[in-house]
Amino acid sequence: MPESTLTTFVAADGDNLAIQDWPLDPSTPLRGVVLLVHGLGEHAGRYDELAQRLNSWGFAVRGYDQYGHGESGGARGGLPSDNRLVEDLADVLGSTRKRMDAGLPLILLGHSMGGLVAARLVALGLAPVDGLVLSSPAFDPGLNAIQQLLLAVLPAIAPNLRVGNGLDPKWISHDPQVVQAYRQDKLVHDRISGRLARFIADGGAAVLAAAPLWQVPTLLLYAGSDRLVSPRGSAAFAQAAPARAVTTHCFKDLYHEIFNELEREPVYARLQQWLDQWF
Repeated sequence: MPESTLTTFVAADGDNLAIQDWPLDPSTPLRGVVLLVHGLGEHAGRYDELAQRLNSWGFAVRGYDQYGHGESGGARGGLPSDNRLVEDLADVLGSTRKRMDAGLPLILLGHSMGGLVAARLVALGLAPVDGLVLSSPAFDPGLNAIQQLLLAVLPAIAPNLRVGNGLDPKWISHDPQVVQAYRQDKLVHDRISGRLARFIADGGAAVLAAAPLWQVPTLLLYAGSDRLVSPRGSAAFAQAAPARAVTTHCFKDLYHEIFNELEREPVYARLQQWLDQWF
């Protein structure tokens, strides 16, 4: 299987976004392309195992580091404008679509904050996608009282001030090797600005409001024992969205990064089953 490749994509305002591609061997029939959207503080390179699984099922994979993350430009955890992350996704998606043969499906797969960004793009209808996979999406950040108070004040008086995001790595997975690798990863950071925090808090509510009219085929997979985002957000989306469009499964004992859990095989099986059904 070919190695992944790194390239640079220039965003609309001139900032560079790092792109990572996991192509198929030319001899393998191509079923479609999956575009990965990572979560808060991390980067696309952490999705190598998932990308290789998708490759083995016949899907080429592309990921990118969001603004202020990984190898991309921007202050760590910063956000220069409210819709920057969604607009960047629309740009990358459009560029990816231009590289594809007509008729091939393009599927978004977003984890945590990346799931929120992907769902927000779909809700706004900014770019057409053929399918959407949501992994523990940040529809409800589960803020405590102090965080709610900071969120009410900080974006208005200091939207660009970056503080610790409060995420404890021990809750990403039951797999100690995954946690250790996360802690040692120099491209992972723990910063978040007031404007980015407001985007996450407001974006989840906006997606939930759009759920009853959902039409894009969607697979929602979330962790029932998640301590980094509240599972209530995913449950609320599943309840509000049409069953004909949204397939949902809650893995009640798993932590946040369901594709990096010790018991991840059932998660991959659900994903493969859904892809086989739709694509």
